[in-house]
Amino acid sequence: MWNDNKINSEVRDIEEPCCTADTGCYFDGCFEKVDGECIFVDKVYDSVTFKLQGLQPASKVPFGCIPTSRCGAKTRIVRILDIRSKKYFNPDNINDRENLTITPKTTLSGAQFVTDECGERVAVPGSAGILQYLIYADTSECDEIGEGTPVFGSQKIIITGCVLVEIDIEYIDSDGDCRVITLTGRVPVNQVLTNFFELCMPSVYDSAFLPQFTEFCNILFLARLSTQSIQRDINFNPITGEIYLNLIVALCLKCEKKIKVPVQLYVLSTGFCEQESKERQICGDNYPPLFPPQINEPYISRNKKKL
Repeated sequence: MWNDNKINSEVRDIEEPCCTADTGCYFDGCFEKVDGECIFVDKVYDSVTFKLQGLQPASKVPFGCIPTSRCGAKTRIVRILDIRSKKYFNPDNINDRENLTITPKTTLSGAQFVTDECGERVAVPGSAGILQYLIYADTSECDEIGEGTPVFGSQKIIITGCVLVEIDIEYIDSDGDCRVITLTGRVPVNQVLTNFFELCMPSVYDSAFLPQFTEFCNILFLARLSTQSIQRDINFNPITGEIYLNLIVALCLKCEKKIKVPVQLYVLSTGFCEQESKERQICGDNYPPLFPPQINEPYISRNKKKL
């Protein structure tokens, strides 16, 4: 007999549209496996987070067509069911001019960006490949009392590209039937937002490394009809099925700025994270490791006791 529960479980696995992540990091609760490790990382010395918002009006944005086979003189839009928006990105061309781009331009006061002989800012790679710019200031006055030096800045954030908007509409076709369709369009964005900030900078003398300045942003979009009226904001040709909309897109921007310094940390570790790989018929377990074995003294001593 077939096991119906098993069949249903397999069907759900196949049709499951999303997934969960597996880091390969597990701890069985045995503290004898915990060792002290020294790691070399970037420490966040100071950071500030701020929120900005803007409005992008858009007039007569094309949103494709309602299927012309169902259009006629009596076709009309009766309701807007939902409006969704997200940033547009073309994975086939990262330099596509329609890709939504956030470009911050920062000016510092009380400190300066370190530059080369050509006047270009000196950058070092940071987490996720984000560039971190070296900064410098005379911090001796605040160093004497064991405190940080304040750094002030102003910034222009330039937002360009397109927002992808999806609209679910309900319309009555020429036969009098009520139908629902999803239309998509691209709203061009060209906004400049400004803000001011203050950060605390560590000593440039009491370290082998200069402090590093980095920043990153993310953006959310909320779209709606300009006047919240189908008659005023939607231009619909019932003969061709063409649709043009007047929209307002709210730009909800969140940015974070950090001053970072390289440090060494003493951490408690349970070992390297290594996922269990599936065995193959030919090689079996004969595969090389991805990480070297621990060779610090506590680890070696503990293994000797086990032997």
